[in-house]
Amino acid sequence: MKIAGWVLSGLIGLFLVIVSAAPKFMGIAAATDAMAVVGWPIKYLVLIGCIEVGCVILFLIPRTALLGAVLTTGLLGGALAANLRVDNPLFSHTLFSIYLGVAVWVALWLREEKLREVFPLVK
Repeated sequence: MKIAGWVLSGLIGLFLVIVSAAPKFMGIAAATDAMAVVGWPIKYLVLIGCIEVGCVILFLIPRTALLGAVLTTGLLGGALAANLRVDNPLFSHTLFSIYLGVAVWVALWLREEKLREVFPLVK
């Protein structure tokens, strides 16, 4: 289980850094257009990218993984709220934050025995 958790954590980390943060740092149209759709100024693009990378780093370090998961959940909650506010498509845009958030917590649950003790699947 632990290996599966680390593999999933790595995939999540790669996704957040390569697919989400990197386009923000490079100012790619996909990132700037998404900011315009939700009504956020472009000046926050790099800041949001830095926050994403910071959350990923915290999530991937075992000692700070729980904090990283909590902060990532908050970040994803903000993304969900922004997409919901502008009535973006529900299943592809708005709920994507939920899908990714669940994956973050499943990965952490698989990685951390202490978390499995707190939240067992069966008693």
